[in-house]
Amino acid sequence: MADTVDTDAGLEPTDLKRGLKQRHLTMIAIGGVIGAGLFVGSGVVINETGPAAFLSYLITGVLIVLVMRMLGEMATANPSTGSFADYARLALGGWAGFSVGWLYWYFWVIVVGFEATAGAKIIQFWWKGPELWMLALGLMVLMTLTNLISVKSYGEFEYWFAGIKVAAIIAFLGLGALFVLGLWPGQNLDFSNLTDHGGFLPNGPSAIFSSIVVVVFSMVGAEIATVAAAESHDPKKAIAKATQSVIVRVLTFYVGSVFLLVCILPWDDTELGASPYVAAFNEMGIPGADDLMNLVVLTAVLSCLNSGLYTASRMLFVLAGRREAPMALITVNRRGVPVWAILASTVVGFLCVIAAYVSPKTVFLFLLNSSGAVILFVYLLIAVSELRMRRTLEREAPERLKVRMWLYPYLTYFAIAAMVVVIGSMALVDDVRSQLIPSFISLAVVLAAYRFKTRGEREREREPATAAARAS
Repeated sequence: MADTVDTDAGLEPTDLKRGLKQRHLTMIAIGGVIGAGLFVGSGVVINETGPAAFLSYLITGVLIVLVMRMLGEMATANPSTGSFADYARLALGGWAGFSVGWLYWYFWVIVVGFEATAGAKIIQFWWKGPELWMLALGLMVLMTLTNLISVKSYGEFEYWFAGIKVAAIIAFLGLGALFVLGLWPGQNLDFSNLTDHGGFLPNGPSAIFSSIVVVVFSMVGAEIATVAAAESHDPKKAIAKATQSVIVRVLTFYVGSVFLLVCILPWDDTELGASPYVAAFNEMGIPGADDLMNLVVLTAVLSCLNSGLYTASRMLFVLAGRREAPMALITVNRRGVPVWAILASTVVGFLCVIAAYVSPKTVFLFLLNSSGAVILFVYLLIAVSELRMRRTLEREAPERLKVRMWLYPYLTYFAIAAMVVVIGSMALVDDVRSQLIPSFISLAVVLAAYRFKTRGEREREREPATAAARAS
């Protein structure tokens, strides 16, 4: 299956168009990790961890950076729309590629439904008339149309969505630093909130590590750039730059902003849990914080929805190309857009929206829980794939290693061990324990589907031989 096309010769039915530029990929990578999980979820983490919450984000950020570095190494050596699904297949076998592809698709279509519902709730902050499901459907239609127009259209929308998020974080970092350092009108240098109200670790050191389980899900998304890079004009260069840009920015945006939050507000402030950045801006005396941050959070939600549809459709496209999904999904239009893969992902996402409306406490909750740890399974397989693929590349094609994982294989082993610990820790954290068993059920279903698929293929291969033996 080709990922590239000769635009002068015209598109083949299974060719994606290279319409993304370097600026698109850089912002896709940066924007992918800045979502509603930071703007809203960080308050919950601070309430549960205390002032040391920024250390939870630091540790998790290092883990995400390691995963991105591993992806950068594999993707520059072998750019592919299937990205880590293809690398898992090459390194570990068909079962791994099948599992990563379907699990990642499943994760994102559930996220699409969740984000559409979240976006609808934000819109109801200003417009209370329409039903929630109608607003969610409207958002999904808007983002589906964006993806259907062209990959460049997706890239442009994501570029500006990510730009708004980044601008909001940079503004907060600048204003928050002035406030904490005493350069704000009527404010003195003040770091007292780091130690007052019960100390730096009011809930003990274990709270830092138990929060990592929650924090890791808010940082998912940077890896989308390695999927999108195959639709850029220079995939190897684009991936190298995009993965490098994530490293500093993830640590700065997450760790820096959460550090300022715990300096500006007491960790046990009840306003933190609802909207930490609104609470911080209100503390600083900035007017209109509610409307401003709701707009930023809506942008973050739309960005995630946009990228979720894009990523899910590309994974489905790749699975179809490997004959692991219906072959109709591999068809693209004259603009190089996999229309049926996008529409199939949209339909499943909207079914999740309906589930959230009709049965929020049972069906939708189960869907959310069953995708909870899935991304950790995918990240774990990425790390194991890099461990195997690096050895093969060093032996057979060392010139393709343009980007190398640091301190290989030690940091790879560290990342693998850390992810195993995080998955195991989910059983000990009340808020995420309910996600563990349903997520393992999702993994078991995918593995069973692969077993069923391969058994069917073997039986079809044996049929001609059996028929010939009978004839003779």
